[in-house]
Parts: sequence; structure tokens; C-alpha cells
Amino acid sequence: MSKILRLSFSLKNTYRVNSIIYSLKQIPLIKKLIPGKAYQSRGLKIFANVLFWIWEVLSAFLGKLLYFLFMFALPLGWYKLQGDAEPSAFLHLLIMLSAIGAFANTYMFNPTKDKYYAMILLGIDAKGYTLVNYFYEIVRLLLGFSVFGIIFGRSAGLNMWECILIPLFVAGVKLIYAAAELRLYEMNKKVTSENSLGVVRWALMGVLLLVGYGLPALGLMLPRTVSVGVMCVVIFAGILSLGKIFTFSGYHAMYKEILFGAMVFLDPNVQKDIQRKHDQKNISVDADIFSNKKGFEYLNELFVKRHRKILWKSAKRIALVAAIIFAGLVVLVMAMPEEKAEVNELVMTFLPYFVFIMYVMNRGTGFTRALFVNCDHSLLTYSFYKQPKMILKLFRIRLWEIIKVNLLPAGVVGGGLALLLFASGGTDNPFNYVIIIVSVVCMSIFFSVHYLTLYYMLQPYNAGTEMKSGTYQLIMMATYVVCYAMIYLRLPTFVFGLCTIVFCILYSVAACLLVYKVAPKTFRIRS
Repeated sequence: MSKILRLSFSLKNTYRVNSIIYSLKQIPLIKKLIPGKAYQSRGLKIFANVLFWIWEVLSAFLGKLLYFLFMFALPLGWYKLQGDAEPSAFLHLLIMLSAIGAFANTYMFNPTKDKYYAMILLGIDAKGYTLVNYFYEIVRLLLGFSVFGIIFGRSAGLNMWECILIPLFVAGVKLIYAAAELRLYEMNKKVTSENSLGVVRWALMGVLLLVGYGLPALGLMLPRTVSVGVMCVVIFAGILSLGKIFTFSGYHAMYKEILFGAMVFLDPNVQKDIQRKHDQKNISVDADIFSNKKGFEYLNELFVKRHRKILWKSAKRIALVAAIIFAGLVVLVMAMPEEKAEVNELVMTFLPYFVFIMYVMNRGTGFTRALFVNCDHSLLTYSFYKQPKMILKLFRIRLWEIIKVNLLPAGVVGGGLALLLFASGGTDNPFNYVIIIVSVVCMSIFFSVHYLTLYYMLQPYNAGTEMKSGTYQLIMMATYVVCYAMIYLRLPTFVFGLCTIVFCILYSVAACLLVYKVAPKTFRIRS
């Protein structure tokens, strides 16, 4: 077992080091400082190995610290609960978030490259490799949750024995889910990859988040005794689940399905063939599709009509789900008039939160990928297509199209938020309704402009439609961090909404100028 553990660490370290070097070599300026033989450098690999172990220790504790800080401490501070309500809310949140983590962060069903290298390419015993790595992750979980479960649990008013239950409960939830998936695989030979959760699990995740954070905001939560009882039952069931995990004999076959289903481990030509077939199913080949326009307008209208499923299907689904959620919230507020004042206060100060929501809802990345794969991939080989005036003209046409796609869910969210404000007591300044709707729409427009601008300025794909730009990925990561940080910003709706509108206008103007000046040099197929 110790040999398998050492080998797994070696595999993880090797591909992480190579991935880091590759990403750095894609960044302008930095790539010139990295020699071509960097992958063979023994000193660099030793240094990376040290960093790897430091990261293993830090991630076991730092990740849990951030988890408890942002997912528990800060929300509970906003709720301003008193007495037994705070420990009850803490345990209520713990149960809901742990249920999400059971299927969204499984450890066992995550199709990572080290599993592919070890079990498929090197032929290491699948059961031994799985059990060693899975329980290594469970031990790290127990250590991290033990330390910060006690610290944050005690600060929330839990007893010490309740804090001790926290890591055991979280581990128990994961063990139960793992055993359940293994049983299902034995019955129907199907398994759900962590990277392909499906519509049902994503919907369940949304419901659990809404129940986890929404009910305590209204003063509703699972009673403390009920939560403790649930934790004890889960711990006991988790112990029983160990039997299935240890006796399961189909790990090798199961991982072949998970790993090859992830596609990233297949031969590049096979990947492209599968992706091409998937795209073709969503592209209309109706011969009656036509356009009366000319030039780039003609090209764009045909593209949009043929790709209507790709562009509009998810936007319509998101708009429908958002409409259902806001309708439910309005009904809930009307049914509990004693909670109206608190809901009204939340709506009037939580507008920055919707920056992150609009970030998640925006379909910009899917739109730009479809543009490259099914249009620009071929047309970028022609010089006229990269002339500044042509680039700016097509940029404006496409920008209007992506804005229209994203306006549907944005309009539903903005209107729903304004309706929730009205249902919870309204506002003395009627202009706040306008600010809410317009600012949410502007958030959507900003992300539409942002994604399309990055696509034109950094064009991240190569001829094989693979992502090859480290700079693009870094900016996308920075965008996520900034949007996530907005969750913790509290400003009056009028002030933040007005700032959002002004920023959106200025950013859109700057984006058009940058595209005109920079895109002719950067809008090309990457080598």
C-alpha cells in the first residue's frame, strides 16, 4: 500500500509540474525566460516536489479554513442570529453543504489524470490504487474538519462533542454516497463522473443552496437536536458503507468508463471526432434557412439560425429556472408577512451578490467556442477576415447577438428581483426598481462584452480547437475571483447599481477601441 501511495504522489507531481511549465510557456514575456529543456530539469522537479508537499499540507487546512470562513462564519454574521438559533443555523448549513459535497466533491469519481496514468497506462491494481488514494483524501478531510470544525463550531455556540461529530459526519456523507454509487454500478453498470453531474444533480445543488442559505435568512432552519440526530445516523451509516467500498471488485471496469467518458484522456483525433458529432447534433441543417442580408450580417444571421440550439437552449432553461425560483420566493414572502422587513433589507443591500450570479449564468464562453469551432476556424485563414475595420464590424454584430442571448435570463432575474422588492414592502424611492432591473441587465452586458473581447484579443484555440492560451486562462480565473469576492460586498442598491451601469458603458467603449487596435495582431489561430 505504501508503494502505491508513493507512486501516486510521483505521478501527480510529474503531471502537475509539466502542466505548470506548459502554462507558463504560453504567457508572453514569461515564456522567453523558460528554456526548452525545462521539462528535463532535475532541480526544477525537486523544487516542484517540495512545493507539492507544502501544498498537500496547506490544502488540507487552508481550504477548510476558507470553507468555514466564507460558507459559515460570514453568512451567519449577516443573519445576526441570537441564542440557540446560531448553532442551529450552523448545523443546518453543515448538513446542506455536506450533501452537496457528497456528489460534487467525491474524490473517488473524479476523472483525474493520475488515475488514467496509473490504472490504464501503467496497469496498477485499480482497487489498491483507489482505496489508498480515497482514504488518503478522507484522512486529510478528517484532519482539516477536526481543526476548523472545533474552532468555528465553538464560536457558533456548539458544544465540544457536537464539534467532534462534524468531521465524522462529513466523512460519513461521502462514504455513503460512494457506496451507493458502487451499488448502482453493480446493478446497471453505469456510474456518474464528478465532472458530468447532469441536470438533476445541478438542480439538486441549487435547491440545497437555497434551502441552506435562504431559510436561515428567514429565521427558519432544522432544529439543533434534529441536526445532531441526522449527523449520528449518517456517521453510523458511513461506517456500514465501508463494507461495500472494501469489497467492491469492479474498480478497473468502473474507472475505464469514468476516464474514457471524460474524453480528455482519449487520443486527440478521437476527442475531436466525438466533439464534432456532439456539435453536429445541435446544428440545424435545414435547407430552408436563409438570409436576405449581405456581407458579415449575412454570415452572422446564418450562423445564429443554424446554431440556435447551442445559443438559446441553455439561456431559455436558465430563464425558466430563475422565474420559478423568484416566483417561489415571492409566494414565500407573501405567506410570511413577518419576514418582509428582513427580505426587503436583503434585497436593498445584496445587489453586489448578483454579479457572481450573472457571471455563472452568462453563456459567453459557449458562444465564443461555437464561433471558433464552426466559423472562425476556417475563415481566419483569409487575410481580409483580419483587417481592423472588418474585425470591428463583425465584433459589433456578434456582440449584439450574444447580448440578446444573455438578456433573456438577465431580464428574468432583474424583473424577479424588482418584484421581490415590491412584494416585501417596496421602497420610498421608486427609481430603485429601475436601477435594479437596468443594473442586472448591465451586468449581463458586461460579461457578454468581456468574453467576446477576450476571445478577439487573445484567441485561445489552436487548429485542433484546443485551449492553448495561458494568459486567457489566467484572466478567466481572475474574473472568477473578482466576481466571487462581490458576494461579500454590501452597498446600497442605488449606489452599486448606478456604479454598475456607468462601469458597463465605459468598459464597452474601451473594449471596442481595444479590439480595433489589438485584435488585428492577435485574432489568429494559435500554433
